[in-house]
Amino acid sequence: MKKLILLIIINLTAVFGFAQESLSAKYNLMPWPKKVQAHNGKFVIDSSLTISINSKKSERVYHASTHFLRRLTDRTGVFLNEGFPIENKKGGIHIQFDEVSKLDIKNNESYTLTVNDSTIKISAKTDIGATRALATLLQLVDHNTKEYFIPGVTISDEPRFVWRGLMIDVSRHFQPIAVLKRNLDAMASMKMNVFHWHLTDDQGIRIESKTYPKLTALASDGLFYTHEQIKDVVAYADRLGIRVIPEIDVPGHASAFLTAYPELGSKDDYDYAIERFSGVFDPTLNPTLDITYTFLENLFAEITPLFPDEYFHIGGDENEGKHWDENKSIQKFKKKHGLKTNHDLQTYFNVKLEKILNKQGKKLMGWDEIMTPDMPTTAVIHSWRGENEGLAKGGTLIEAAKQGYQTVLSNGFYIDRMQSVVDHYTVEPIGDVKLTKAERERILGGEATMWCELVTPLTIDSRIWPRTAAIAERFWSPKEINNIENMRKRLKVVSFQLEELGLTHIKNRAVILRSMSNNQDIASLLNLSNLCEPLKIYARNVDGIEYKTYSSFNLFADACVTDASDALKFNEAVSEIVKGGDNLGVIGFLTTWSNDYKTFSQLEKNPKIRPLQPLFKNLALVSELLSKALQTKKISKESLQTIQNTMILLREPVADVELVIVDALNDLSSYCESNYSIK
Repeated sequence: MKKLILLIIINLTAVFGFAQESLSAKYNLMPWPKKVQAHNGKFVIDSSLTISINSKKSERVYHASTHFLRRLTDRTGVFLNEGFPIENKKGGIHIQFDEVSKLDIKNNESYTLTVNDSTIKISAKTDIGATRALATLLQLVDHNTKEYFIPGVTISDEPRFVWRGLMIDVSRHFQPIAVLKRNLDAMASMKMNVFHWHLTDDQGIRIESKTYPKLTALASDGLFYTHEQIKDVVAYADRLGIRVIPEIDVPGHASAFLTAYPELGSKDDYDYAIERFSGVFDPTLNPTLDITYTFLENLFAEITPLFPDEYFHIGGDENEGKHWDENKSIQKFKKKHGLKTNHDLQTYFNVKLEKILNKQGKKLMGWDEIMTPDMPTTAVIHSWRGENEGLAKGGTLIEAAKQGYQTVLSNGFYIDRMQSVVDHYTVEPIGDVKLTKAERERILGGEATMWCELVTPLTIDSRIWPRTAAIAERFWSPKEINNIENMRKRLKVVSFQLEELGLTHIKNRAVILRSMSNNQDIASLLNLSNLCEPLKIYARNVDGIEYKTYSSFNLFADACVTDASDALKFNEAVSEIVKGGDNLGVIGFLTTWSNDYKTFSQLEKNPKIRPLQPLFKNLALVSELLSKALQTKKISKESLQTIQNTMILLREPVADVELVIVDALNDLSSYCESNYSIK
């Protein structure tokens, strides 16, 4: 009987998965809802459209409703008669919710959404759930030649994880308020609910301290957020249903702290200075000094009231303890207190910090280095280390949950590593690990992390989006929603909607290329950028010493993005040829690249674009030879040898990018050699 029941459940799950996958081919929703049911009918969008909200007052719902109307009218061109949410009568879109949320991990974000010919009804437990429903509704907008409409559908939805975050590092490269706000808007549109604000590091202190003014006077280059600006961002995020978690990174990553207050350092007579390079550095707070804890207690007492959330991130990562090892008084302290290792000493430090934060009503959170045998389970472990740790193999995420810690996953979601969206989308946070109910509840969710060593306000959107939309789906949607081809289809639409929202991830590529070429014709450069991707996993800045804080980030590599669009199309087209398909599309690509090189050759060269000339020339040569072979169905031994020799050159990185069609070109060459007559 048990086997029969299990079989029925498996079959129902399979049917559900098939039904949802079929619907996901029809609608471009992201993240995909828990349950979608399509039915006949459609709600036509015309000038009579109105929104009404039940009697509960919520600034969040009012804001989301007016924002929805603005985006709807911009998208459809419809002129609304009333426009803003109406009162004392039901609108065509009616929003009903039960309570106004206090933002925390217990917040209910579920909703139901029903669309028929005459009405749209949104029902939610909380105002946050209602705003999530409006985000979904906007993604449902469709059209034919005569009208815009929303198709008949019923959606029941709730998130898989309660913590769905994005971390932005503003220390390595400062990000202005406008940048943060537009990314908060994008997060809300993808139903993300935690903004992790990395405010300090070796390269600068980015938060004002009136208690310790030298922090910004000496260690910020004048680039920091005032208390009022912090409050403004927190309020802006709250209105979007997003919690803000600050990070003050200690005891390592402390160069900027010690530039301002060297007496807190672990090495005497050390010339502390703000770091201009990237990497891991030796300066570390001295955990044996009372003044260190006085400093942190006073600083936290000043800062914590700016952030209402109960969680406070203290970093705690990458402290190699070199200066601790070199300090005799610290070694004596360790021996006196029975601290055998630097990890033990850091735990001593973290336990004292937890007590300091507890006085402020905060819960300590830190990177997974803080998880040591003596660390209280009241701390929150942020899992980041190791290839695939925290996934099906277990690792710090699973280990932390099993040991009684709340935990959040970022390993696999380091978007600054410039990996494909597929690499992130296929990360399954829990895998097939067997967990008790209590252990599962302690896995709060995950965060995408945007470390900004190589990222400026000009490029940050293109490094976060659209990949983070797919990561948001991994955090929100059921585990079974994992079809890569379908995800790509929906993500392409969502990417343009994010630009509509105000992000610059698409348009700033042209801005960079125009700057590179001194405002010449950028068509050929744009086509080349669609075949190239920035070097991955920190290969662009080996050991953190090629680029400094004020190096140029307005180069070809900064115009290129992961998942280069034309490369994906070309690689798929070549795959079809190898299987016996049509070659016209491939010939079209090859011809374009040959012509592009001719256009590029006419440009007035400068030091920014000159390094691309050999790459372009070699691509054009291979393209011409392969195009000729495909059209004549003939190829000479000399041509094959030229292609093979040139392919060796094309595999080499140029200007911090790699040409990501090389394997496809090689496959095409092998196909020609195997199938065509050789002269």
